[in-house]
Amino acid sequence: MGKYLKVNHEKCTACRRCELVCSLKRSGEFNPAKACLSVATFLDDDFYFPVTCQHCEEPLCQKVCPAGAVVRNEVTGAVEIDQDRCIGCKMCIMACPFGAPVSVPETGKVTKCDLCQGEPECVSFCQWGALEYVEADRAAVAKRREVARRLMDVLREVAG
Repeated sequence: MGKYLKVNHEKCTACRRCELVCSLKRSGEFNPAKACLSVATFLDDDFYFPVTCQHCEEPLCQKVCPAGAVVRNEVTGAVEIDQDRCIGCKMCIMACPFGAPVSVPETGKVTKCDLCQGEPECVSFCQWGALEYVEADRAAVAKRREVARRLMDVLREVAG
């Protein structure tokens, strides 16, 4: 089983380092608009959530691409966009439920997270642990534990 970019939203401080390092790696400049992830911020609720490609098992972006430019990297498991095949139609942007693919104005094409070829920079620079790159089975176990913990908290609150 492959690795997975796990988001721990409760640890996110909205520092946006992940956006900056992603944009630097991909475009050579610190420009969050050129990052392949973004931190959704809800200031009134003190809630922050890094949003990025989920590298779906059955990616909608891949299904709608008329050029066959959306491919899975056999080594990393990442769903990537082959820039040589991309025609810039933006169908993948419209199909993605997470808003992961982004248009690149300079090329007229589309790009998205490629997990930095198996070494995500965003994870390396997230000192709070809001982003982790973990084995998929480990991520599933952690997610189940988190759901169980939240359920336990709710039950205590209701019973208390």
